[in-house]
Amino acid sequence: MTTAVRELTFSQAINEAIRQEMRRDPTIVIMGEDIAGGAGRAHLGFVDAWGGPLRVTRGLITEFGPERVLDTPIAEMGFVGAAVGAAMTGLRPIVEVLFVDLIGCCYDQIINQAAKMHYMMGGQLDLPLVIRIPYGARGATGQTYGGGAAAQHSQTLYSVLAHVPGLKVVAPTTAYNAKGLTMAAIRDDGPVVVMENKFLGLAAKGPVPEEPYTIPIGRAEVVRRGRDVTLCGIGRMTHVCLEAAALLAGEGTSAEVVDVLTLAPLDEATILESVARTKRLVVVDEDTPTASMARDIAARVADQGFDFLDAPVKTVTAPETPVPFAAVLEAHYVPRAANVVAAVHTLLGTGG
Repeated sequence: MTTAVRELTFSQAINEAIRQEMRRDPTIVIMGEDIAGGAGRAHLGFVDAWGGPLRVTRGLITEFGPERVLDTPIAEMGFVGAAVGAAMTGLRPIVEVLFVDLIGCCYDQIINQAAKMHYMMGGQLDLPLVIRIPYGARGATGQTYGGGAAAQHSQTLYSVLAHVPGLKVVAPTTAYNAKGLTMAAIRDDGPVVVMENKFLGLAAKGPVPEEPYTIPIGRAEVVRRGRDVTLCGIGRMTHVCLEAAALLAGEGTSAEVVDVLTLAPLDEATILESVARTKRLVVVDEDTPTASMARDIAARVADQGFDFLDAPVKTVTAPETPVPFAAVLEAHYVPRAANVVAAVHTLLGTGG
C-alpha cells in the first residue's frame, strides 16, 4: 500500500515550522503588523482569517493567544527594536517586516543593534532573533496573486542585509526548505533574516514532512546536475534557472543548477565545485545589478575559481531602475528563463 505524500504551499510550510517551534519552546513569541488580524479580538467574535499578506501566521493567535502573537502598530522601528530587546532578555522573538522595502524604517535596529550586540558584548550575549521579510516583484512568471505593488513595495534588497557582519540571511525556494530553514533560523542563537519571495508564498507547493526538521544554514544545494554550464539561482530565480535548464536541454546543452539558499554566510565551496565541473557560470538574481548578490558571487568565483573558467561569468539581473507599476513593464522587469538561455548562448558562442 502506497501512502500519499503530503503537500503544503510555501506559506503553509513556514506556518507549520513556526507553530511546531512555538509548541516546543514557550519562549518563542511572534510580532508584526496584521499577523493576527481580527482574531486579535477573538473575545468579540472575530475570526482568525488573515495572517499577513502571505497567510503565514494564520491561526497562530487562536492557539497561542495575544500574549505570544502580537499585532503591532505600523511602526517598524518600534517593534523591531522591541524584538531586539526581547531577544536580549531571554525570549526568542520572530518579527515580520511586512515588505523588505520597509527595512529603511528599522535599519538601525537591524544593523546597529541586532547584528552587532553579540560582538560588542564579547560573545557573552546571545541574540536569538528571526526577522521574516517578504520581497520581490511579480514578473512574467508570477502568479495571479499580487503584483502591481510598484516601486516602494516590490524591491529585492537582500544584498543590503547580507552585507552586514553579524546577520545570517537565508532565501528558501521550496516548501520543503522553507520549513527546514525557518526552523533552523528559530533555533539559531543569533539574528537570522528569512527572505520570503512573495510569489512563492501562495504558489510553490511541494512535499513537506509533518515531523520537525532543520536544513543547515550556510549550505547551497545542487538541484540539477549538468556538465556544460552552472546556473546559480537565488530564491524564485532558482525556479527560473530550472526552467532555463529544461529549455537548454532541448537544445542539447546540459545545465547544472545551484540553489544558493543562504546568502550570508555564502556557501562558496558548493558553487566553486560546480563551476570546476562545468567551466561556465551564470548567476541569476532578481535584484538590481549594482552591489548585488549576483555581482558578489561572480566576483568570488572570478577571484577563487579563475582557473576553472572557460568563459567570463555572466549575471542576469533586474534592470538598474525602480520596479515599475505597469503590469506589462513589471512582467519584463524580473529575469525570465529566456534571459538566462540568452546568457548561456553568449557563453557557449551559440545562437540557440
